[in-house]
Amino acid sequence: MTDLVFADEEDESDAAAAAAAALDPWVVLIVDDDVAVHQVTQLVMADFEFAGRRLLFLDAYSAAEARVLLKSRRDVALILLDVVMESEHAGLELARFIREELDNHHVRIVLRTGQPGQAPEEHVIKSYDINDYKEKTELTKRKLITVFYAALRSYRDIMIIEQSRQALRRSIDAITRVYDSQNLRRFASAVLEQVAYLLGYEARGVCASRVAAYAASHAEGRLKILAATPEYSRMLVDEEINTLPPRVCAALDRALVEQQGNSDPQHFVGYYRSSSGNETLLYMEFAEVIDEQARELLEIFCANVAITYESLLLREEIQDTQRSTVYIIGEAVESRSMEPGEHVRRVGEIAALLAEATGMREADIEFLRLAAPLHDVGKIAIADRVLGKPGKLDEQEWASVQTHARVGFELLRKSDKRILQLGAIIAHEHHERWDGQGYPRGLIGDQIHIAGRIVAVADVLDTLLSQRCYKPAWSFEDSVAYMSAQAGTQFDPLLIQHLLARLDAVKDIYQRFPDA
Repeated sequence: MTDLVFADEEDESDAAAAAAAALDPWVVLIVDDDVAVHQVTQLVMADFEFAGRRLLFLDAYSAAEARVLLKSRRDVALILLDVVMESEHAGLELARFIREELDNHHVRIVLRTGQPGQAPEEHVIKSYDINDYKEKTELTKRKLITVFYAALRSYRDIMIIEQSRQALRRSIDAITRVYDSQNLRRFASAVLEQVAYLLGYEARGVCASRVAAYAASHAEGRLKILAATPEYSRMLVDEEINTLPPRVCAALDRALVEQQGNSDPQHFVGYYRSSSGNETLLYMEFAEVIDEQARELLEIFCANVAITYESLLLREEIQDTQRSTVYIIGEAVESRSMEPGEHVRRVGEIAALLAEATGMREADIEFLRLAAPLHDVGKIAIADRVLGKPGKLDEQEWASVQTHARVGFELLRKSDKRILQLGAIIAHEHHERWDGQGYPRGLIGDQIHIAGRIVAVADVLDTLLSQRCYKPAWSFEDSVAYMSAQAGTQFDPLLIQHLLARLDAVKDIYQRFPDA
């Protein structure tokens, strides 16, 4: 069970009312130099509501005052605009300023004039981008309400189109980065926002998933947020389901207990259970009554997010298993020569750091991070007495050690997997030297694969900094001095430059992965 908070059933109507009240009001700006016009308009429209949202009035008593206000606010839905204020055409000039200089084509502008002769209707409608023209004498309460309904409905539809366009842009941008479950949240949130706009409703909500309890590596059955509309966007950060409003928690908990979705005219709770037992929930609340087609679309969204999330989790599980296997193999080989277990992990991290410095692509950096720990896998064929010898090796023993590069290559190259193919190259070439005096083939300079050159630097640096059966650990300063002195002879000089420029990052790796 979850830690969801229950709401009392008798409070459901109050919760629905609270949900409606929580919607942002429509912002209406009255621009008129007559104080009475402001007072009467607000008094007449005090109880007006459209799409579950009330009104918030802003006042400006001149065109100049309105200009200042509109420069700082882009949420004004309707402007009731007088024509004659500080000048005969102050209102008309303000309308042009709004459309042309502020480039605001969303707000609805209703021109209200008490002197129609100063601004003839046909001329104004033709010459200025306004949405309605009314004489103040004809604006009874009934007609004023009609004006508000028409203007706000038009503004809502325009904003739905605009927000849908922006959500579609975010969806398209996010879809190229859906390569793990974390990025799925960004994509699914963009799509959820897009779905809400396409439905044509004012909507807000969250989508959450609970992975089957037996999948111990994935939070053991706790609900995790997968998607959220902007109102709940902070949930993507802290993922604390129990911080949701009680009405939302109660709705989600009911769906989990009943293992099915439920809905009423202005709420939708979707439930999807995969073949693996993972459960996905979608909670949406609307300012208006939703139809059956909207519910069907939301159910499809819920199911598809669930399936995608499960697939990504499975892929991540496989990748984690591969990564762990590589480390286990590398550590097992290193343990035979009594080298610290974190050696292979640090070599991978230092290699990734240097690869990033060379401008390598992100995907290639990750492949190198995973392949580098296999650099000494060929040591599996070397006798324990040689690997563990505390003193200097004789000529025959040294020749035996040198064979590990070739053995590692032969072992790993048999696989067609990219990580192991790269591991084969690294195993074969990480003991080559920039000056051509290395082994097993005596490659020189750029003849050595960049991965081999990088791991050569990472491996030697970590060997110097670590205690071995044949030597004590060197200090960081002495190790760095040695690496610097060997630039252009043992090591690629450019890689040494990158290393020296990133010593703080190297120290951080040793803090994160110290020897036990």
